[in-house]
Amino acid sequence: MGQGIYTATMQAVCEETGLPAKMMHVRWDEELGRKCGETWASRGTTLSAAAAREAAKKLAADLAEAVRLKADSTKEQALATLVGKEYSGEYVLSFTTRPGTPEWVLNPTTHLTFSYSTQVVFLDDQGRMNQVVAAHDVGRAINPRLCAEQMEGGVHMGLGYALSENFPSTNGVPHSLAMRDFGLVPAKHMPEVDVILIEVPDEVGGYGAKGVGEIGCVATAGAVAGALHSYDGIRRFRLPMQDAPAAAPSVPKSRRKV
Repeated sequence: MGQGIYTATMQAVCEETGLPAKMMHVRWDEELGRKCGETWASRGTTLSAAAAREAAKKLAADLAEAVRLKADSTKEQALATLVGKEYSGEYVLSFTTRPGTPEWVLNPTTHLTFSYSTQVVFLDDQGRMNQVVAAHDVGRAINPRLCAEQMEGGVHMGLGYALSENFPSTNGVPHSLAMRDFGLVPAKHMPEVDVILIEVPDEVGGYGAKGVGEIGCVATAGAVAGALHSYDGIRRFRLPMQDAPAAAPSVPKSRRKV
């Protein structure tokens, strides 16, 4: 679903086996997909990297033995002796509280882990955005570049949500289905985004990684509202805050006041 799960999964196998990623191909099991659905949200990397690590450890042990039996062989050559053999890894987190159980009301454990984020929005003298600093607790960045790009994308979503995106409708019928009327922030009007990845490995998941699927846009609207208040002293309590100068470049013509 775009979280970079395939890349993170291959990285886990590379880490444990020492094999190059160019030898690997990730395949989605369609039959399993019918039973459990797609992997959504933040937990994809957290769980898949952990499961891949368990499977890769088994492969690594067999590779080491194959190399030992044929001292002059490389890992890649030894891998040929294991063709046809399958290795599986399972990672189960069963300590969260299932909805409907008695413990749910008393002291529920709702999530496997928690992440935290802080964002600061800077405005210029005209009240337009020129920089966003986004600091996020990611546990462990399996792929720092992909992780940072996920944060940048989250900030873009958050800015649109905060300032200009809207989907007006009447009696459930949208006024428009044209993308130009949604109020997405154009690339040319995106401010500079400085991402700070805070790595404190968690006790669960693959290599201590936490999910970063949604957290990139969680703090953005609040940060924008704070920056606008610092600029003009107005407290805004409704989204989008399209009356603000910062929203002007991305508010569609169909919603601009003449």
